[in-house]
Amino acid sequence: MSNYPLTALHFQVQWGDDDDAVNFSEVSGLTMESEPIEYRGGADKQLSPRKIPGLKKYGNVTLKRGIMSSANGFWEWWNTLQAGAVERRDVTVSLLNEEHEPVMTWQMTQAWPVKVEGPSLDGTGNEIAIETLEFAHEGLKIST
Repeated sequence: MSNYPLTALHFQVQWGDDDDAVNFSEVSGLTMESEPIEYRGGADKQLSPRKIPGLKKYGNVTLKRGIMSSANGFWEWWNTLQAGAVERRDVTVSLLNEEHEPVMTWQMTQAWPVKVEGPSLDGTGNEIAIETLEFAHEGLKIST
């Protein structure tokens, strides 16, 4: 076991039943929180409310990648969006060590795409065309 923190530059993303990793340059929004509920019974001797855990909330996850001409199934998944229905998939983000093995994994359950943002195009620039994908999900499981 190493005595230093892992870098955030070596990771992979997978979705659905596909075992192939999808290349992304950035992942953000792997957040979860529990809303506190304040409660005080009328007979409590303490004159301030207690805080107890309430509903869990999960933020949308944003992934950025360079646009590639090869297909990875995202657009087929996007096209499943209908009013009130969408194909939901698990999306897994794995932080990898030097041997390319997962050290920490975040699994979004029942995820589906909610936003796609195309690249900024500039005829005088030399940057890579980056697209942004945003996913909503119903839970975040973390494993080490």
